[in-house]
Amino acid sequence: MPTTAPPPEPASAVPARFQVARSTLAFDRFMTWFIKLGGLLVITAVAGLFFFILSQILPLFRGAEVAEEKSVAVAAQGSALLGVDEWSELPVLIEPNGTLTFIDSTGARPPQTVAPEFTEQRAITAVTYRQQGQKVIVGTADGRFSVVNLNYSMTFAEGHPQVVQAVKADPFYAIAPEGARIREIAYGDSGDTKLAAVICDVGGQIEVHAATLTEKRTLLGKGGIKVGGTFNLTRKLRGKPTHIRVTSNADGVLVATDAGEVDYFFRTGDQIAVRQTFKPFADRGERRIAGMDFILGDVSLVLTSAAGENRVYSLFVPKDGDQRVWSLTKNFDVLPGAPTFFASSLRNKSFLIGRGKLASLRYSTTETVRWEATLPFEISRAVIAGKHDRLLFLDTAGKLHLHRLHDPHPEASLKALFGKLWYEGANEPKYEWQSTGGTDDFEPKLSLVPLVIGTLKGTFYALLFALPIALLAALYTALFLEPRFKRVVKPVMEIMASLPSVVLGFLAALWLAPLLETRVPSVIAMVVLIPAAALLFGWFWAGMRYEMRRRIRPGYELFVFVPILLLAGWLGWQLGPLLERLFFTVTDPTTGVKVADFRQWWPHVTGADYQQRNSLVVGFIMGFAVIPIIFTITEDALSNVPPALLSGSAALGASRWQTAMSVVLPTASAGIFSAVMIGLGRAIGETMIVVMATGNTPIMDLNIFSGMRTLSANIAVELPEAPHHGTLYRTLFLGAMMLFVMTFVVNTVAEIMRQRLRERYKTV
Repeated sequence: MPTTAPPPEPASAVPARFQVARSTLAFDRFMTWFIKLGGLLVITAVAGLFFFILSQILPLFRGAEVAEEKSVAVAAQGSALLGVDEWSELPVLIEPNGTLTFIDSTGARPPQTVAPEFTEQRAITAVTYRQQGQKVIVGTADGRFSVVNLNYSMTFAEGHPQVVQAVKADPFYAIAPEGARIREIAYGDSGDTKLAAVICDVGGQIEVHAATLTEKRTLLGKGGIKVGGTFNLTRKLRGKPTHIRVTSNADGVLVATDAGEVDYFFRTGDQIAVRQTFKPFADRGERRIAGMDFILGDVSLVLTSAAGENRVYSLFVPKDGDQRVWSLTKNFDVLPGAPTFFASSLRNKSFLIGRGKLASLRYSTTETVRWEATLPFEISRAVIAGKHDRLLFLDTAGKLHLHRLHDPHPEASLKALFGKLWYEGANEPKYEWQSTGGTDDFEPKLSLVPLVIGTLKGTFYALLFALPIALLAALYTALFLEPRFKRVVKPVMEIMASLPSVVLGFLAALWLAPLLETRVPSVIAMVVLIPAAALLFGWFWAGMRYEMRRRIRPGYELFVFVPILLLAGWLGWQLGPLLERLFFTVTDPTTGVKVADFRQWWPHVTGADYQQRNSLVVGFIMGFAVIPIIFTITEDALSNVPPALLSGSAALGASRWQTAMSVVLPTASAGIFSAVMIGLGRAIGETMIVVMATGNTPIMDLNIFSGMRTLSANIAVELPEAPHHGTLYRTLFLGAMMLFVMTFVVNTVAEIMRQRLRERYKTV
């Protein structure tokens, strides 16, 4: 029987010439996963950057950490004062009779008791200690005082570093009448001039006396110390003196009385007079002053009442005055009662205060409690180590307790970074950035608000200049310019975007700023005349007969328009000096002659500052840097509008301008908005132009003739000098985080708006 052939295989539905090679498919799959992986890596990198910056910022907002390190038994009990060296290795107990006992906290050496070798043997009745300078000041039962210098130094004994000390006592100097028993003594030393003040018992009467000392210097070094004037301040008091303090620069004496008053005596040359009397707790009734002590710098005074109210008074010139006086600046949490110990830091504005077992570490500038705890022992005395890394407590049982202190960023807090603070020397709370100073007692001012205002200010003036030019230029190039010219204009604008910002900043600082400094009226005239000339030309052109307009081909109008604009600009530049003589004159206060100078007229009329490197210069140069970006993206968005829409609009009788405004702009609005947002982000993050073209002054105003400091410029200026992991270092990272967030928000808003605009006009 015949065999049947197998059925033929069905032909492939896809012809062979259209089939994709396996290698192509494999490469396509590889690229798909590669692109996905790249996107994930980008997201991971951005997230990693975010968390890294966040890790550098978070320590700013942590409080102080205190942990007990060791305790040392002390043989002597009832010590009056406690001091410590810079390395916290050799604390000293100061007895009421002036005897010094040095305790080795490492346990390597036995306690060493030292009696200062005075030139005369006198009965010591008062003793005080100034940790700044390591000086012990003693007062006697016969109205004299002496200064004992504790000269700590670090040496190497048996190959190990070791703290040693040398005690040197000055001669006794008379400060009160013979036989006056000194109860309390205070001392200030400014170098050449020294001032001492005492509360003493003179024949049963409590009096206050002061004396100045001068130290002459010769070519061979320091000379001898001589007593200058002596003063009896008792008659100027209205109560019985209870506490006395002398400023470190030896120009002021403060006396607290049992009437709850503080009398401030100011020294001028060889005279001491009362400058101010104030009641620090007047609003709380007749509160007795239980504590009065300085913090670092001696221009802020910590006052505590018998009820535990804790306040800080600072020295400054009030708005309606001409002399520095004390005024309330800070209010702290109330203590459970009158304090029994006080210590101030030598590194910052911290102070340690407390009563009984309670110890509270507070920071004056930010008005915050950094650490507070109830310890398992009664505290008699306390001191903060010179490096602000240890707290030392002497309890009532005669044991010395060393606690390790970790508080690297007391200057930072939300209020310090974003709120108003009352800084020393200021007559009101303010936002201020000043990260460094010339002295050790400088108070860092780290408010980021002036930097944020400066960033927004620079961005505003840059966009004010750039947006009209960039958007209108893109509109004209895309819809009205002859295509042959467009092929030249657009690449030129794109090349402008490649100009380094440092070059633009250089031109702004060395060429544009000096040029505009004396020609502001010319700029004003140009700003008025150029738009006015453009509008007049447009009105005139629209009113011309068609037979005349047709002589110029569409797209070639610029050959008539540009010369008119150039002429208007030249005319405005030339009219500037004339306008200055007519409208911007001010009378010279010294000669009484009227002077035509806008630089003097502006501050005289507005009260605002005028600087050569100002926001006007930044607006021009940074706007010049932003224009190419906005122009290019906007022009692309306008050019990508479907030609059918333009043809349909023209077929319905619309003019080119009507088509541009009613059809093209709405359709391209998503791209235009993206261009504006990208330009905004570029202006916010600009660094070199702002660094070079402004005075980099962190001020808070919108004055176009003053400078600013932006967040990005601040990072560039401050970061090279910021100590690693210091407060300034971490604050700069916070500024970087704010820029990061601002850019992220701008881009997010831009994307959301772009999607909404695209969705809205997708059917047009």
